[in-house]
Amino acid sequence: MELKLPPELVVEMEAIYTAMAAGYDTVAEAIGLTCDQCPDNCCDSWFLHYTYSEWAYLWLGLAQLDPARLETICQRASEYVHLSQQALAADTRPQTMCPLNEAGRCQLYHHRLMICRSHGVPATLTSPNGRRQRFPGCFRCQEMVHARYSPPELAPAMERTALLRRLVQVEQQLLGAGRAQYPKIRLSIAEMIVQGPPQRHDG
Repeated sequence: MELKLPPELVVEMEAIYTAMAAGYDTVAEAIGLTCDQCPDNCCDSWFLHYTYSEWAYLWLGLAQLDPARLETICQRASEYVHLSQQALAADTRPQTMCPLNEAGRCQLYHHRLMICRSHGVPATLTSPNGRRQRFPGCFRCQEMVHARYSPPELAPAMERTALLRRLVQVEQQLLGAGRAQYPKIRLSIAEMIVQGPPQRHDG
């Protein structure tokens, strides 16, 4: 049986993403970062995702596509998985265009996942053990930061901790009391597409 997000959790997911967009825009504006005329496309970056809630949210968007478009995306996803497995077997980092990207744009933009939304600007995260991490942002952002801030750590950064905690709460509510029965996941978007919607594991 498919694991589906109830309406109230869909609302919370969208609230998390809206807050993330606001935080991203604030930092990007302060740094002067835009994606206009960027020679790169972050959709070929190797991103992995770890929550059933985002997997289910992605499939909310996929289910709205017409069958022909969905079939094309599924074919691209299968090819992506094949190429990424080859790269990993060769001990190299996969760099293949996301199956949702078409002509440089995400075909499921409204349902894109958290890491897709936050990639680009510097960000900070405090782990449950108290360890604080800082992520420098995309290559273009790093160039701008190094040119304007010394040291680079003085540049503004988006704080991810509270948003990730909210996502964890959504995950806990979605999986419920039987969440211990769900195996941990570490999947690319392509793998989430190829495997189909997440399935229940709590009987």
